[in-house]
Amino acid sequence: MSAFIQQLPALVGVIIGALGSYLAITKGDQARFRREQRARWEERRLTVYADYATALKRSVTLAYRIASHLGVDPHPHPLSPEEASTGLAAATDARDPAGEALLMLGTPEVVERARAWVVAVVEMEQFLREPDHTREAWSALLARQRTAREAYYAAVRRDLALPPGHSGHWTLHWRPSAGQRDQPR
Repeated sequence: MSAFIQQLPALVGVIIGALGSYLAITKGDQARFRREQRARWEERRLTVYADYATALKRSVTLAYRIASHLGVDPHPHPLSPEEASTGLAAATDARDPAGEALLMLGTPEVVERARAWVVAVVEMEQFLREPDHTREAWSALLARQRTAREAYYAAVRRDLALPPGHSGHWTLHWRPSAGQRDQPR
């Protein structure tokens, strides 16, 4: 028995070492799992955020083209409201599922900025359905839409811990082409 007692400290040391090793591996695996899970959710949120932005940009691009047809926007490819109606309906339909995914996965700040952006887009679409169109009113709507879009992207970057990005606003000087009138319709 004295041999066993002499070996007991070594045996306790092996058991403590094995338990310590097990605990360290378990904690490491749990930390790695949490990191991977966080990364998966960030990837999903990024996809949802990008899908929502793409859906809204489809509507905005069509609005630019219709406004060009009405003589208040310099977009190089005018499109009449009649020609754009199918595309506008499809763009509006695409916004709904993208918005639902955003509500499910987006942070409250991103969702609020998305709401502000879509309200600005809807106001642009409403303006295009009205009978009177002025460049000044259109420019004001564009400025609101661009500001809302920039705020949305800034909120997305904060949520995903991304560095600040470009505003996406390029100033283009409008010169009406030969087919466009100088006065808004």
